[in-house]
Amino acid sequence: MHIELPPQVEQIIERLAEHGYEAYAVGGCVRDTLLGRCPGDWDITTSARPEQIKALFRRTIDTGIQHGTVTVMMEGEGYEVTTYRIDGEYEDGRHPKQVKFTSDLLEDLRRRDFTINAMAYSHRTGIVDAFGGIEDLERKRIRCVGSAAERFEEDALRILRAIRFSAQLDFAVDEETWNAIKLIAPNLNKVSRERVQMELTKLLCSDHPERIGQVYETGMAPYVTPDFADLSWQTACFPKDSPRKKYVRWAAFLRCGRAALQADGRQLEAEPGGAEWERERAAFAVRILRDLKLDNDTIGKVRTLVAWSGVILPLEAPSVRRAMSRMEPEVWDSLAVLNGWGAELVEMAERIRRRGDCLSLKQLAVNGQDLIAEGIAPGREIGRILGVMFEEVLDHPEHNKKELLIPWYFSEKGRA
Repeated sequence: MHIELPPQVEQIIERLAEHGYEAYAVGGCVRDTLLGRCPGDWDITTSARPEQIKALFRRTIDTGIQHGTVTVMMEGEGYEVTTYRIDGEYEDGRHPKQVKFTSDLLEDLRRRDFTINAMAYSHRTGIVDAFGGIEDLERKRIRCVGSAAERFEEDALRILRAIRFSAQLDFAVDEETWNAIKLIAPNLNKVSRERVQMELTKLLCSDHPERIGQVYETGMAPYVTPDFADLSWQTACFPKDSPRKKYVRWAAFLRCGRAALQADGRQLEAEPGGAEWERERAAFAVRILRDLKLDNDTIGKVRTLVAWSGVILPLEAPSVRRAMSRMEPEVWDSLAVLNGWGAELVEMAERIRRRGDCLSLKQLAVNGQDLIAEGIAPGREIGRILGVMFEEVLDHPEHNKKELLIPWYFSEKGRA
């Protein structure tokens, strides 16, 4: 079986081979190529030691040299080249205490997580598949290399990766692997929240985000965060046409909330559309995302989407403008998908955009300097007046002119 390698990867493998070293493309790039998918990265494994790799290439970076990994730079792109290794004892349930370099490719493949990730390829040798990876690809199965319990005890993140690969590839987790996940689930506590979040985000942004339910079915959820475990995940809904952006997929999941929320010592029963419930649900979602160390931009967008989830807008331009003014354009577009707003409302929003109606203070025809020129002292009053004017143009966009807004405000009607 022939795999088309990127020229740079082929060049690295050939240069190592010309100097007497074995070298192969390995792992996910082989798996994805066999599945007809475009690999995101091309990793290379070799019998050469790190210092030998560095001696053969002009530009290298010591990415993880203590574990045998050197990044070789070719035409501005980096390719990780790692020496065959055997992992030592995993004392923390996440990382090996030490690694031992080996000249045996099969020993290197044996330490990997899943059979579909334990294949190697070179033009000289073809595919090396010692653990049934090709068969598992054909059977659409996620299965560990060797003992599933041992692989998961070595690195607890692998239990979440199994579910993530299941969602990305539309594969089933085999029975032994599934049972081992349930057994090792408490060890997820040993994994950093950032790494847990990265796997969950990839899962949610896959073709099958609904498989996040397997995180609950296997008993992992309590070891993600306490609030995460309390989500009403059975009611989660992912519209088929929702964008594959992390803030959209997290919002689609977190908007399911939970059966009841606590606020000021009171229990709030689920009342979709109730302002207090929506605020608490948004705050609940934000706590989960902060615990998982997501970035502030994502958290802010998710908060907005969750707070507005389920809101029914009247088909009236002022109401639509007012809603659009509360969020960024891309968030509005995502909200329209998540809420299933009809074509008429979406088209109204597009007309508002095409006309250039004022939807933010930056678009307001009056600014603070204009008000100072009218005798208003700098300070909070400036902001208050601009807010009043902004509300006026949301109702009447044709009034967004300086020569109209300033006389209007200083009239008795504007001050009312």
